[in-house]
Order: sequence, then C-alpha cells, then structure tokens
Amino acid sequence: MLLTITNTQSPARDFGFLLHKHPDRVQKFSLSFGDCHVFFPEATDERCAVALLLDVNSVDMARGKQRQNTPRYVNDRPFVASSFLSTAISQVFGSALNGHCQHKPEWVDAELPLEATLHVLPVKGGEDFLRKIFEPLGYQVEVTGRLLDEQFPAWGASHYFEIKLRNRLPLARLLSHLYVLIPVFDNQKHYFVGPDEFDKLLAKGASWLKDHPAQETIVKRYLKFQPSLARQAIAQLNEQDTIATEEPTDSKSTLEQKVEKQIGLHGQRLNLVSQRIAESGAASVIDLGCGEGKLVRRLMKVTAIRQIVAMDVAIRSLEIASSRLRIDELPSFQADRVKLIHGSLMYRDARFKGFDAAALVEVIEHLDQARLSAMERVVFEFARPKRVFVTTPNREYNVMWESLPAGNFRHPDHRFEWTRGEFSAWATSICERFGYAVEIEPVGEEAPEVGAPTQMAVFQCQ
Repeated sequence: MLLTITNTQSPARDFGFLLHKHPDRVQKFSLSFGDCHVFFPEATDERCAVALLLDVNSVDMARGKQRQNTPRYVNDRPFVASSFLSTAISQVFGSALNGHCQHKPEWVDAELPLEATLHVLPVKGGEDFLRKIFEPLGYQVEVTGRLLDEQFPAWGASHYFEIKLRNRLPLARLLSHLYVLIPVFDNQKHYFVGPDEFDKLLAKGASWLKDHPAQETIVKRYLKFQPSLARQAIAQLNEQDTIATEEPTDSKSTLEQKVEKQIGLHGQRLNLVSQRIAESGAASVIDLGCGEGKLVRRLMKVTAIRQIVAMDVAIRSLEIASSRLRIDELPSFQADRVKLIHGSLMYRDARFKGFDAAALVEVIEHLDQARLSAMERVVFEFARPKRVFVTTPNREYNVMWESLPAGNFRHPDHRFEWTRGEFSAWATSICERFGYAVEIEPVGEEAPEVGAPTQMAVFQCQ
C-alpha cells in the first residue's frame, strides 16, 4: 500500500525537516506486521514529495502469526490502505503527526500547499461517501474508480479508488485526517477496538470532528460500532467547548495564580497532595483534571506507585503535559507507568475504575451544581477509588489578599468557593451517600479566624 504527500511551498526540501526524514535517503522501518519504506521521489526547492510504502507480511498474516483480530484468509489487506497504514503513519511519521519539529518550528503550524495520494483505498460507500467526508474539511477531491477486473468490464466497478486530496493546511492536520479516516472508509481494523481507541480518536480528531457534518458516522465507524464508546465520544466532542472551561488548566494566567503566587500556594498544594498519596501506600493513581501534569511529575518520583493515569478534558493541556513530562523520551520502565488520557468527569468511564487513589486538585469549584452532582457519581459511585484527594479554595481566606476585590472569586471561571463549614458539609454528604470516611486538613499556613488558603479532604472507601 502506498501513500504519497507532496509539498510545493518553497523551499520545498525543508519538508524533510518537518517529517524528520532526509530527502536523499531511503529508510526502512520494521513494524510488527511488515516493513515500511520511506523515500522521496522528488526533492527540489520547488517541489518535494515523500512516499510511504508499506509491505505487509501476507505469509505471517495467513499463518495467523499476528494478533487474533488479523484475518487468516486470502484478502486484500496487504494491498490496500487500511488500519495497517494508519498505524504506520503514527509510528513512522509520529513526530510530524504530533506537531513536533525542532529544526524548523515555524513550519509546524504553517499552512502548506499539500497534495496527498492514496493509491488504493477501499471505500464502502463509494465516491459520494468519499466526498461527504473530505470536502467539509476543505479538500479538493479527485477520485479515480477501478473495475473489478479489467478483463471483464461487465462485472462492473469495484469499491477500490485512487484519491488525490489537495488543500492548504499544516502537515500535522493532514496526517491526523488520514490517521483517523482511512479505517473509517475501510470499516475494518486489524486489532481489537477498546477504550484506547477512544483516546486515539479524541486526541487526533477532537479539533476537527466536533464541527464535521458526518461526525456521528465517522465516530461509529472508527470505533467499530461499539455503542458505549461511540456515545461517549460523540458526547465529549459536542460538549468539549463547554466542559473545557469548567475544568482548570495550569496554562491560564489568572487572578487566582497572581494572588496565590505571593505565598507559593500552588506548589504547597501539589506537594501536600503527592506526599499524602505516597503516605497512603497507593500503587495506582489517577489524576482527574491533570492540567499540564505538575502533580504527575511529583508522583513519578514516588517509586512505590506503579501506575499513574492523568486525565483532562482539554486536549491542549494533555499535549503540554506530554511535552513537559517528555513522555516520548522516557525510558521504558517509566513510560509503562504513565498514561495520559482524554476524558471528562461528566460521564461514567470504565477507565477510571480500579485505582488505589484519585486526585482532584482545584477541580470541583469549576463545576456548576448539575455538573458537580454528575462528578460525584462518576468518581464516588462508579469509579470508586480506595482514596480520593480533593482540594478546593477556602473562601474565608480571600480577605487576606488586598489584590482580590471584596466578594470576588480567585478565578473568573469558579462557580463557587466554599467556606470551611460548607466544604465539611459537602464532604460529609459524600460519605453518607457513597460509603466513604473523610478527614479534612488545611493546605498552607493558617491565619487566625479565617483558616488556611486551601482545604483538602481525604476520602477513604469503607
């Protein structure tokens, strides 16, 4: 199977920097299902084309040496663009797909005049379906159909097409489109589709799928018509803009950060939470609303923790966390411990289950009452970790900051800020409804009459 991508933006040879591939070399990559070859048929300053040629090992496939989901009979898998090609794109062009380019960073977001050709693409739905998917993304689509057999034209047309896609856009966006959509047209995958596939779809498709008119069709086909995964993905895509403002990220420069910086509260809060989690003896931890991964960085230093999952609703926060934690550069023993996932506290999620500890650091105050109630059930009823560490501002302490106008919250997106009494009452109600015990402790130096700037509740499942 063959994919070619051509750039005509001068100096076109710099396209190689963006792909992390040298235009004058032929490179070979061994994958679990075959070999992938990358070469440049053209490489001038006016025009540069890269080819990705995937040679699937059809003998191993027929003998069943691959995963259980790989077909074990004669088929078209070695010859057509399929999930094998999507996997090859993610592994061979991974840096370009994720928008990383150290030597030419200005090219990452540059809108380049690109042409991509998929030489044999199986499309269950025909040319109309092809255009329905690609044209809303801004592509000029050129389609060439193929007969079932050229020697027997009466047999009619096949469902195999050669397509050329032309658009002006960043390379990472083009690759994300191909990565997600190739299996959608083929409507097959060579591996088991589970919750990990849900993460991949949202990580690579959330930015453009939310407004796509064929969103539901794409999601259902990509997730192999698994209703629970598809419903959750569609719900998160459609609500992402709303929810993202309700769960905090560390990248915001806000009044909250300015006032808390005076006493180093942010660091104190994270240090205390990580210390208490370590003292609890937890071997698995999920950070619900991880932001840019600052708590995760601290937890990675606790050798007793064997599994760390970091979840956030904001794709951009997860990208920053991955970059700052250098996930791609971690040694294998560390990389196996840490996983970043896209998700929401508004929806029941099987990936949240089975943890010794869960952390919600400065999260709950960003939720209005309806969403707070949903979060309570998601975390305490369905996920049900052994311990839950929750921090939130103490409203009584706000009078200590002269820079904070009277009656204002520390963050413009806060839906509430509780007094110590209100926080205690909420924590008690959680225990009564869901079968937890709770201990509350101050975070930061306490002041007479108003207490500490932040309060933490540690819930323990009974």
